[in-house]
Amino acid sequence: MSRVIFHIDMDAFYASVEQRDNPHLSGRPVIVGALPERRGVVCAASYEARAFGVRSAMPSRTAQRLCPQGIFLYPRVDAYRVESHAVMALLARFGAQIEQVSVDEAYLDMSHHFETFTTADASSLALEIKSLILRERRLTASIGIGPNKLLAKIASDHRKPDGLVCITNENKVDFLRPLPASAIHGVGKVTADALSSASLHTIADIQDHKGDLRALVGSFAHKLNQFAFGEDDRPLDIDGAVKSISAEETFTHDTADRRLIVPALKNQAAEIAAKLTREHLAARTIQVKVRYSDFTTLTRQYTVEDPIESADDIYTIACAILRRTQLVKHPLRLIGLGVSGLGLPSTQLSLPL
Repeated sequence: MSRVIFHIDMDAFYASVEQRDNPHLSGRPVIVGALPERRGVVCAASYEARAFGVRSAMPSRTAQRLCPQGIFLYPRVDAYRVESHAVMALLARFGAQIEQVSVDEAYLDMSHHFETFTTADASSLALEIKSLILRERRLTASIGIGPNKLLAKIASDHRKPDGLVCITNENKVDFLRPLPASAIHGVGKVTADALSSASLHTIADIQDHKGDLRALVGSFAHKLNQFAFGEDDRPLDIDGAVKSISAEETFTHDTADRRLIVPALKNQAAEIAAKLTREHLAARTIQVKVRYSDFTTLTRQYTVEDPIESADDIYTIACAILRRTQLVKHPLRLIGLGVSGLGLPSTQLSLPL
């Protein structure tokens, strides 16, 4: 029997928690992150704010320019973590194997609920989950259903917010054809640009391509071709292991000179972004580590709601952390940069539903 995988993605999680806890914010453009005057970045935005072009990792000043009526709120990380535990506890009631991807996102293997995988039965169970979350937590979730993780994720991204989409083995190839190539797991900006250079803009273009994809995407070619046809045999990762990527530099002489620190951070961001690209991953948490001349070591981190993968976004957040926490008040012996909360790159489906 085919697997039945649900992908549950809470809608604009951080901002939705704020709107729920403060009814005066309902329906208004909420931007969670640094206040504009603090020269920080956005970590989440409500759908009302996203309509103005506000996104995660954007400088807060830019967000204010795009959305002057936006309501800026400093993140309540502990509150979001508590809410995440509550939502995951609700999902656990269904007896499924659960792979929690982040505070607001999880895969559930629901195969045991069905003798045969039908859209009607799977959608009925998904509606039950959505209703439970809305009733118990007063939050909405988008749920995607498919015979594997790839299709479940694509389905949950397809009709946000409060969406419910089911992709079956019978309709998966046709469903995928009109979607942009970037909808495929592992196709970030670098890979998308490489495909675009060969006029491969949609999944249909990849499905119909007769050439050798290795010339464009290297060793990812075989997996990309499988994904383009909706094939994915990845199991759920339920070990809960925290994965991270990091880089650091020890200076020849202790320094607080921006002319040395800034290039070091930029190089580390580029190195980390390249590793994320190779692994077809994105990150939600950025961490900066500094070590002073007396070997005192401090770390500070910042978490965004939507995963990021570009060197520019990683570097922007790292600079915001340094400014906010004033870690460079004294000369540094070492500076390091790391990312964690690794998962799928954010998918932006731009075609009409």
